[in-house]
Amino acid sequence: MNKSTFRIIHMDCPSEEQLIRMKLEPLSEVKRIEFDIPDRRIVVYHDGPYQTIDTALTSLQLGSTMEHTEVSNDVVNDINDASDKDLLRKVLAINAGFFVIEVIAGVLASSMGLIADSLDMLADAIVYGMSLAAVGGAMARKKLIARLSGYFQLALAVAGLAEVVRRFAGAEGIPEYRTMMVVSLFALMGNAASLYLLHKRKSKEAHMEASYIFTSNDVIANIGVIVAGTIVYYTHNGIADLVVGTLVFFLVARGAVRILQLAK
Repeated sequence: MNKSTFRIIHMDCPSEEQLIRMKLEPLSEVKRIEFDIPDRRIVVYHDGPYQTIDTALTSLQLGSTMEHTEVSNDVVNDINDASDKDLLRKVLAINAGFFVIEVIAGVLASSMGLIADSLDMLADAIVYGMSLAAVGGAMARKKLIARLSGYFQLALAVAGLAEVVRRFAGAEGIPEYRTMMVVSLFALMGNAASLYLLHKRKSKEAHMEASYIFTSNDVIANIGVIVAGTIVYYTHNGIADLVVGTLVFFLVARGAVRILQLAK
């Protein structure tokens, strides 16, 4: 068994992790992949030389560089851990639940920030669902899930941005700041719970580390909506809400485009 370490410069979100996984898992020589997403490195346990793996990673155009390879005596266990599946189901349920709550509250409060944040929650749920579906699944099914998820997420982002443009051009009422702040606060607590569960697991598997980073980014979006609600309260103006909504919709669209790469 050989152990090769690669640095991936542009690996900074769950889409890149899934892209790398889908590229390498079909290779018969690859036995295990360990991701260090914060340090942008992966370790591949494999039979034979590393050149085939290096070529596959280079083709993704993510800035891959082979750092070193060595013979390894490590025992390679099955990466499809049942406890990881259970944890992913929990954070999937949290994000799916808050998506429903936030989208309803966003419509009632006329807040694009809340609606955008709800779609961000939905995007997370999609990523967690993809991670669950990828465990032990066939490559064709993984690509189909990625394609459907990406198009659905992109369509929601585009529709959201179109609504933001319409509201900028029209004379919409001021969003209900109390609902914005209270619901976002609960969503923040939900994401904090997800972070706690993910951190407690302390898994080094790709989908678990990616899920941790993705949820960390959601906390920023939640805080953004709370700040926007505060600005609405003091200024009696809904511009801050539209600005936050626009930023989050762009993030959702960016994630959708990356997910669509998985279907190629």
